[in-house]
Amino acid sequence: MPAKKRKQPDEKYPLKLTVKQRESLVHSTRLAMGLKTRIKEASRDQQFVEFTKKELERMGEEIYTSLAYVPPAHRKRLNAALDKIDDLLDDLEGKHLMEKRQAVHKSGAIYQFKVTLKESHPPIWRRIQVPDCTLGELHEVLQVVMGWEDCHLHQFIVRGEYYGPLDPEDREWHMEKGDEEEICISQVAKTGRKVRFIYEYDFGDSWQHEILLEKILEPEPNVAYPRCIEGARACPPEDVGCIWGYGDFLEAISDPNHESHAEMLEWVGGEFDPEKFSVDKVNKELRKA
Repeated sequence: MPAKKRKQPDEKYPLKLTVKQRESLVHSTRLAMGLKTRIKEASRDQQFVEFTKKELERMGEEIYTSLAYVPPAHRKRLNAALDKIDDLLDDLEGKHLMEKRQAVHKSGAIYQFKVTLKESHPPIWRRIQVPDCTLGELHEVLQVVMGWEDCHLHQFIVRGEYYGPLDPEDREWHMEKGDEEEICISQVAKTGRKVRFIYEYDFGDSWQHEILLEKILEPEPNVAYPRCIEGARACPPEDVGCIWGYGDFLEAISDPNHESHAEMLEWVGGEFDPEKFSVDKVNKELRKA
């Protein structure tokens, strides 16, 4: 019997990282230990560290996640590392990504996002298509498609930078947050090859939504935008107490013997179906907005 051919390891590609960028990757992200070890073991005079394409993609995703929480000094270094990863992956994947980047600049472009409520299992998600608009306008769309009631504060987190509605009397907060009405989707779409950012609603319950840019499209004739094209599962009730409180709520309404069963059902008007979602209903609400 012929010996099995041994699989060749994935090809590795050199990523240029400064010493400070490596320190931030090691200390301010949740990269897999194998990646952190490889970065740590690189000598101080070594300019390049080699990674496979999959490792580069994983690093990019982890950096995006970490940027929302790291101190400004680390944020600057991680953003620089992310730009280098994006450039290297663009070179590896070729021309179609350049065409995608160019589509961002086209007048009338339609942006398709997948919006997922983080930590929801099974996932609560929506797929939406919107024309270029400000983040403030996107907030209004997200409220409708998700099913929230817009009765709490919100903010966007884009590569570690915060944007939201500005209160003219709150000057201290202005230093930490940009005006959501002064940044557009087209500007956010230029921030990376695989654009994802966070929309947080209700700072008490902290409902965080991951917004992933999937496609940039030409507008279809006779189609009203923004629109929702897919989705699954109902939005949690307002003030249910974060994603874990929502789990407790579902447990209570599904068990007639639960001590909070009657109280929780009364709170939501007598019934609540966590699987219920209607694209048609959402689009009717969007046309009213």
